[in-house]
Amino acid sequence: MSRYSVKEQALFFVRFVHGNSGFDSSRDCIVLLSFGCFLLFSSSSAMVALDYTVDLNKPLVFQVGHLGERYQEWVHQPIVSKEGPRFFSNGFIESLTLTKWYAIPLIWLPVVCWCFSRSLQMGHTIQELAYMAASGLFIWTLTEYTLHRFLFHIETKSYWANTAHYLLHGCHHKHPMDGLRLVFPPAATAILLFPFWNLVKMFATPSTTPGLLGGGLLGYVIYDCTHYYLHHGQPSTNPGKHLKTYHLNHHFRIQDKGFGITSSFWDIIFGTLPASLKKKSI
Repeated sequence: MSRYSVKEQALFFVRFVHGNSGFDSSRDCIVLLSFGCFLLFSSSSAMVALDYTVDLNKPLVFQVGHLGERYQEWVHQPIVSKEGPRFFSNGFIESLTLTKWYAIPLIWLPVVCWCFSRSLQMGHTIQELAYMAASGLFIWTLTEYTLHRFLFHIETKSYWANTAHYLLHGCHHKHPMDGLRLVFPPAATAILLFPFWNLVKMFATPSTTPGLLGGGLLGYVIYDCTHYYLHHGQPSTNPGKHLKTYHLNHHFRIQDKGFGITSSFWDIIFGTLPASLKKKSI
């Protein structure tokens, strides 16, 4: 249960939209505020879906699976509060789900540097390394879009599928302002690095594999830090202001469009740019 009263949550949402969102149109603000107030004032310590009730006072992970086909509706009704929910009863497992944003660059930038140094040690020039890094970054932008659209937003209805989706991305849409579950846990990233390394090795040479992976990993670090900033920062100029508006539109208005985080480029290419933003620049 949130420590904040419904009134306090409503006031927080007003400040969040009006002061931080970057929405230029008063009409946009009115739409968002109306939606937010509806969610906040209709919320309680429990949310009901068919014959199952999700108790927000208890760890959520092993509850949400019971929602079945109503899970998608439930998870896309955000609770706007700085306080996140509890996931697990076990304290150690719970701690693994909490990550400060600055842990991402602190842990992974040294790995990026190691990858780049490996390609240099294998005889590549700085210019060649720059091409590898740029290629890895570009590949990451497509990976970011693909994962967000086809994996993070997959529709689920079985118990274990709902549970897995909630852990992967559903929790972020349900509690979009939970700052400790906004970036990807380093332990999970480390596990995923191995298949990504082997995937790159399939189409790259031994000496270019580290440089390409380093570029992709750098793209991931930029992505996660940008994502955190779009939720908790206050950009006053573009491109930050535009990206924040673009991402909040995905959370609070059109959740099946606008899958890009660091850019809307792939949304334009694949036709998932929200209709109201098609005239905006990337």
